[in-house]
Amino acid sequence: MRDVLEAIQKWRKEGKRVALATVVKAEGSAPRREGARLAISEDGEMAGSVSGGCVETDVMYQALDVLKSGEPRLLRYAITDDMVWEVGLACGGTIEVWVEPLPEASAEPEFPQEEKP
Repeated sequence: MRDVLEAIQKWRKEGKRVALATVVKAEGSAPRREGARLAISEDGEMAGSVSGGCVETDVMYQALDVLKSGEPRLLRYAITDDMVWEVGLACGGTIEVWVEPLPEASAEPEFPQEEKP
């Protein structure tokens, strides 16, 4: 988590806008649990992880759209036989990821405490 916060602070000092992606629901054998985070700068730089690499690239593109529109969105990633060629989780689990633009640098992000299993 510290690497995510440090990256956000660095990007903000550079005057970049930042989006934050957070796993809000994880089912089955999902690679990351609720509370996992990925920060994305307006330049596509990333810090953290929401899936261990399975969907980070798609989340980054979605986050760039969120930064353009200013509207947060909920993403859902899973895998079925019909989704073989789409972005999904090969592990068979399902995750829902909330992507939101962070406020400007004048306000520091506050992260709720992660739940421990």
